[in-house]
Amino acid sequence: MASSASPETAKPKIITGPGGYVLEDVPHLSDYIPDLPVYTNPLQDNPAYSVVKQYFVHVDDTVPQKVVVHKDSPRGVHFRRAGPRQKVYFHSDDVHACIVTCGGLCPGLNTVIREIVCGLYHMYGVKKVLGIDGGYRGFYAKNTVHLDPKVVNDIHKRGGTILGTSRGGHDTAKIVDSIQDRGINQVYIIGGDGTQRGASAIFEEVRRRGLKVSVVGIPKTIDNDVPVIDKSFGFDTAVEEAQRAINAAHVEAESFENGIGLVKLMGRYSGFIAMYATLASRDVDCCLIPESPFYLEGPGGLFEYIESRLKENGHMVLVIAEGAGQELLAESNTQKDASGNKLLQDVALWVSQRIKDHFSKERKMTINLKYIDPTYMIRAIPSNASDNVYCTLLAQSAVHGAMAGYTGYTSGLVNGRQTYIPFNRITEKQNQVVITDRMWARLLSSTNQPSFLHPKDIIEDKVDDEPATTLLDNGNCSPNCG
Repeated sequence: MASSASPETAKPKIITGPGGYVLEDVPHLSDYIPDLPVYTNPLQDNPAYSVVKQYFVHVDDTVPQKVVVHKDSPRGVHFRRAGPRQKVYFHSDDVHACIVTCGGLCPGLNTVIREIVCGLYHMYGVKKVLGIDGGYRGFYAKNTVHLDPKVVNDIHKRGGTILGTSRGGHDTAKIVDSIQDRGINQVYIIGGDGTQRGASAIFEEVRRRGLKVSVVGIPKTIDNDVPVIDKSFGFDTAVEEAQRAINAAHVEAESFENGIGLVKLMGRYSGFIAMYATLASRDVDCCLIPESPFYLEGPGGLFEYIESRLKENGHMVLVIAEGAGQELLAESNTQKDASGNKLLQDVALWVSQRIKDHFSKERKMTINLKYIDPTYMIRAIPSNASDNVYCTLLAQSAVHGAMAGYTGYTSGLVNGRQTYIPFNRITEKQNQVVITDRMWARLLSSTNQPSFLHPKDIIEDKVDDEPATTLLDNGNCSPNCG
């Protein structure tokens, strides 16, 4: 079914209510296609749901972005609660779904694929599901893969993605042509912020052509840098796996005189993995992340701190996120990868060499430095139990939303509740560690490292009208705030 083309870009759906209530709603197929048929949700006859007191999410259920407020605070921004609706806009026999994975690897990709397929099949009786091979370019350049519960049964036990992935290759017109030619009417796109921007472009083109196609995103970023949501899938697994590298670095460091174990972890622009791995370990003496500048030489610098820790303990462990300290490297680098991400210099390797040079040449002090880079090992492992459950919730929520006719949204966890978030909120900026937040203070307290801030860099915080909470600057609660 198609209506006349809609040339305009979809405007954000904002609904206001009393007490400063704001709902940032997601698009619906009925916004641009009139007189759509509506069907009874087959879940009401599903034996698995027979024990549930309330099958369906109430039409007015929403989830607040901020949960810590003052008594006179406005109710603030809300998102539509995820879950099954009483009426659906697709008949099960008419659904032709596809799934695509884009960007870098992340623990949990296969679990999300599995649960989308099984959710469609077991909850809604959908039998036609395609896997798009090799990322966005697979829509027009590669063959598809038939997916059913038997095919995906054990894939959650494997790392990577059975569909393959790639960076770049996004050609909106070609992708939507392929969707239209194949008769696909539900598109599930798993990827990070760049991928979600691509998904938003696909949604806009689908809407412009007036196609009855739900375009749904599932946010994937091992760095946890997607805004609004509590955390991204694979993050818990990454932090857990990083412990093995940190433990190895600690064993190496304490086994040698003046031993230094240096571990490089993922974190292009956001240092969440390094921060949480450091807090979980308690063996780390210093953690360097992109959000917190540092310097090497002089009073209060990294070299001075390393020397003091070696004299005090005889060894130390240093964790560096891959995006930390890029400004220290002399080379000007403007190169980007296929996803548009700036190609980073290997600052951890550079710092390792600078540490060796400093102590051997300037301090005449023997050190034993061991450099460990587990980044690709961490990306490639299967997700742990916690992430497997989270992936299931994300996938099933995405399916419920698509069947209910919602489109142009990302399925995500906000304050512990599954929600539907408009693409524009997911792609507007990156989530980063706020170094004036309590969680960073907890890390500094754990490691006893200096802030590495020159006096001239310390700026007094301006007092605003917001209540003092553990909320981050993006309005999120940090994963373990409190």
